[in-house]
Amino acid sequence: MALFVPLLIIFWLPSSNYAQGPPSPGYYPSSRIGSIGFNQGFRNLWGPQHQHIDQGTLTLWLDRNSGSGFKSLSPYSSGYFGAAIKLHPGYTAGVITSFYLSNSEDHPGNHDEIDIEFLGTTQNKPYILQTNVYIRGSGDGKIIGREMKFRLWFDPTRDFHNYAILWNPSEIIFFVDDVPIRRYPRKSDATFPLRPMWVYGSIWDASSWATENGKHKANYRYQPFIGKYNNFKIAGCKANSATSCHPTTGSPYGSSGLSHQQYDAMGWVQRNYKVYDYCQDSKRDHRLTPEC
Repeated sequence: MALFVPLLIIFWLPSSNYAQGPPSPGYYPSSRIGSIGFNQGFRNLWGPQHQHIDQGTLTLWLDRNSGSGFKSLSPYSSGYFGAAIKLHPGYTAGVITSFYLSNSEDHPGNHDEIDIEFLGTTQNKPYILQTNVYIRGSGDGKIIGREMKFRLWFDPTRDFHNYAILWNPSEIIFFVDDVPIRRYPRKSDATFPLRPMWVYGSIWDASSWATENGKHKANYRYQPFIGKYNNFKIAGCKANSATSCHPTTGSPYGSSGLSHQQYDAMGWVQRNYKVYDYCQDSKRDHRLTPEC
């Protein structure tokens, strides 16, 4: 008589189930920088009726009438810029919640920008965190995005998590809960933002492209869409700072680059959670992105 042994099948849980976190980066730059209140470093920029502060938390919301945005009180030539953010759950297709650096108001049509953007999604699909770098281009036919996109190893709608941009003359590093997820080094002046920038945050309708290249639009049956921010951190050299101001670094060595442990953590994130890299996109004209 044949003996049948039950077959145990173990299914791999995809990263969208938030089953595992990254290895420790060993260094936590946010712990070296004190938090500031919103009014100490920022002001409303637009949509004031869709923005309020309660017990240190800034809430922005988008409905069919308007979104909202804020801006730093000063421009910076380098620094560490961070905030804890909690995203809206459920259907958020077409909606962008952002934290970024830009000089678009100073250089319209020819601006620099460093982005953290959360791309809204449909029910039961994870948010995409898009990082991006622009150099001297905006709305004038010269837009060259340098997008790298990630899923997250946690649910960003359940609690606040810390997101940060470190920008100094040598590099740009994007952090999530102090884990570096992307490093963009300065390989040439032509491919690196060097002019002073302001710090911004916003929630707005980007239905034309935000979710699956515009396939899913904002649906205002689900309004309002809410983004919450607190634990603001700014440590940088203001645009008019003395030359003695030292740019912030992201590693324990006090120099550019990352430690071996930080590179290991970043490699883990990129292997397991990166979903798009412009340098690996065969449809892109890489003559326009020589840093690849």
